[in-house]
Amino acid sequence: MKQVIVKEEGFTGLEAAIVLIAFVVVAAAFSYVVLGAGFYTTQKSQEVVYTSVEMASSNLEVIGDVYGLAATPASGVDTIRFTVGLSAGGSPVDFSTVQIVFATSDTVKILDNETDLTAAVATGNWNISNGATTSDYLLEGQDKFTILAMPDSTLSANEEFNLEIRPSVGASFGLKRTIPAKVNSVNLLY
Repeated sequence: MKQVIVKEEGFTGLEAAIVLIAFVVVAAAFSYVVLGAGFYTTQKSQEVVYTSVEMASSNLEVIGDVYGLAATPASGVDTIRFTVGLSAGGSPVDFSTVQIVFATSDTVKILDNETDLTAAVATGNWNISNGATTSDYLLEGQDKFTILAMPDSTLSANEEFNLEIRPSVGASFGLKRTIPAKVNSVNLLY
């Protein structure tokens, strides 16, 4: 009788190849998932950085000087006049939603927006005296808005104040100035 000899050498190699292919497929699927999650995380991190830079940097800058105007110089400065524009690469700012906060060492007051651009600014208000129209409060591109802010009380000689412009998007922009020792009708504020 002949004995049947079973050789499993080839079959063992085939099993090893199948296991190796299974490991490669599983590793490829796992690496695809890990890479996809990494790309997604990188994209979200980039969005957060861009958004935070946009929110942290002010889009506004003062163009020229800041002036203190006094109708009656003996009483003190009653109106602050300055011109603003967009900083380089700044996003447009809608001044219909902007808040202006006036602060001294004694008081803090949010000034109201005087929407009638043809009227004189009233006490406790601010308006845009030049650069805007009644239908266009958007500061964009090379636009420049001249702003008149009239606090509730006059500012006396050597008094410090802070005027903060708060747009609806982006960081606020602060102006810290001091009234000069001698008050004239028109005063350059430093």
